[in-house]
Amino acid sequence: MSTSRLKVVLTRRLPDAVETRLRELFDAELNLTDAPMERAALEAAVQRADVLVPTITDAIDADLISRADDRLKMIANFGAGVNHIDVDAAVARGIVVTNTPGVLTEDTADLAMGLILAVSRRMVEGARVVEEGRFEGWTPTWMCGRKLGGKRLGIVGMGRIGQALARRARAFGMQVHYHNRKPVPELVAEELGATWWDDLDQMLPRMDVISLNCPATRETHHLMSAARLARLKPEALLINTARGELIDEAALAAAVAAGAIAGVGLDVFEHEPAVHPGLVGRPNVVLLPHLGSSTLEARQDMGERVITNILTFANGHRPPDRVIPAML
Repeated sequence: MSTSRLKVVLTRRLPDAVETRLRELFDAELNLTDAPMERAALEAAVQRADVLVPTITDAIDADLISRADDRLKMIANFGAGVNHIDVDAAVARGIVVTNTPGVLTEDTADLAMGLILAVSRRMVEGARVVEEGRFEGWTPTWMCGRKLGGKRLGIVGMGRIGQALARRARAFGMQVHYHNRKPVPELVAEELGATWWDDLDQMLPRMDVISLNCPATRETHHLMSAARLARLKPEALLINTARGELIDEAALAAAVAAGAIAGVGLDVFEHEPAVHPGLVGRPNVVLLPHLGSSTLEARQDMGERVITNILTFANGHRPPDRVIPAML
């Protein structure tokens, strides 16, 4: 396959250096407006592309894939998560799906740790007080948050990001616990001082902070349901930098309104970009606009992984970041 004739369609703007390299290597079609593609535009794209480069804002479902021309042989996702792509339907059509794992690990773990700090120490709430001119000077009992040292952090999903977060939490003196389908290797557990819980429902009520770091799958949809949220102790904090679908957002809003949870930090939302109105304006809720991978370095690295996957596939080899249904 000649790479220069390979039609690569991008659904969103990517970093300039990435787009330039894609134009050098392929017949790359850019989205200069950066507006998310409407359904009709996506359907047209899968009719003319050899490779589609979507992002999390694109719904690459079974119906769309069924409308693709036979020339579409690859979906090279710009991002680690692939819950917006029907991988089963793609594989059934002989379409290779890739993602960009690993390059987001440190940046997302940084943000998760930042949210833990922001919520526990009431940083955003305090910043608003200053901005609104309500700061009247220091007093011994005002705006007291909670220290992190000695607190128990429960990580749900101990993959790359979960482990990176655990290392940061250890530096703050936190005790690391985690729930995963299976325990991490013994050497990793020893390094992190991490305690494995095979039963999430047993772990939740014992933790001071819960951080969600698992992928969105059929099994993890509304993992934090109303029943599970009710298992948290009232002093607990809930952090989510993974996928919004992991939390029943309406149930979370109800828990916040009832004072059943001490604080919440979210970088992702169930119906993104919409946010449940019951979570907006709450002093103990910190909301960020999906900043997990938002560093110049991460976005550049993501683009380079996309290019590597396409080149490897075009040269007749297995892409290094191929996604198969058994992985999900």
